[in-house]
Amino acid sequence: MSASPDTVASPHTVSDVMTHTAVAVGRQASYKQIVELMEQWKVSALPVLEGEGRVIGVVSEADLLPKEEFRFDDPTRPTPSLSDAAKASAVSAEELMSSPAITVHASAALAEAARIMARRRVKRLPVVNDTGMLEGVVSRSDLLKVFLRPDEEIAEEIRHSVLPDLPIAAKIEVSVADGVVTVGGVLPEPRLEPLLARAVRAVEGVVGIRLDLSRRPTASA
Repeated sequence: MSASPDTVASPHTVSDVMTHTAVAVGRQASYKQIVELMEQWKVSALPVLEGEGRVIGVVSEADLLPKEEFRFDDPTRPTPSLSDAAKASAVSAEELMSSPAITVHASAALAEAARIMARRRVKRLPVVNDTGMLEGVVSRSDLLKVFLRPDEEIAEEIRHSVLPDLPIAAKIEVSVADGVVTVGGVLPEPRLEPLLARAVRAVEGVVGIRLDLSRRPTASA
């Protein structure tokens, strides 16, 4: 195989699936304005901007909840942390926001955005350019859009982007049903099977892979 499966180019980046028109607030946005915008736009977090659009933080539902949670004194409730206490008394985005903001670049691969969301336990990421200016927002549901790709589109990408890297002796057929790729045929070398499987899995929209491969017998020395 002439190219490592780790370098198989994917046509899908964050910019392909993100929401380009992002709802955001400035430092001085009030608590109530933030809640109203979240309700109006059905989002769980808002980027906080300064200047001409540089992202300086994010206000999420988690940042807003301490105000309700600690609204009444309750001697049986554990003492709130300093962070929760501060947010319970906060009245503006500047006081509420988590900073620095967890962001992702528009050119990032979808897998990178998914890793950031999983590791940082966030549902939405502001998408920024190289200078930190807001370009959009990507959510978990946006990242799942790749699994809506038509089966034939996935199959065509595998045929044109993966199979041409195989040795010419390989005789491979590909079919896709509900995102599950079936790869059948003959490989000239056993070592190619895991490489082929990894390359196919790297194609956006692939749900699973089934291998039905045989190998040509190796000539005796």
